[in-house]
Amino acid sequence: MRALLILSLLGLAACAETTQAVDGVARKSAKAAVAETIVTRFPMVPQAAVTPFTDCIIDNASAREIGEFAKDAVIGVRETTAVLVRGVLERPETQSCITKAGLAALTA
Repeated sequence: MRALLILSLLGLAACAETTQAVDGVARKSAKAAVAETIVTRFPMVPQAAVTPFTDCIIDNASAREIGEFAKDAVIGVRETTAVLVRGVLERPETQSCITKAGLAALTA
């Protein structure tokens, strides 16, 4: 019984590590799509602020939105990508993040 419990815990740990790895790959791909969207569709964002904007958008996006951004990194940025970015940008949490991170990047 004890061996079964240990094996179960090891299995759960392996699943958690796999989930984290998949999430990391999806986030990396999503960041690429969001950064491209900011550069091409939001020209008012200074170059120095692209990375903080991208980080704030990814940090405040849902898992579904991360998946959409990751998909767009493969098939290409579209108008729907810009609409999704705009939606995440409008959230108060994202605005707060941008205010903190974005201004620091502009003054660095």
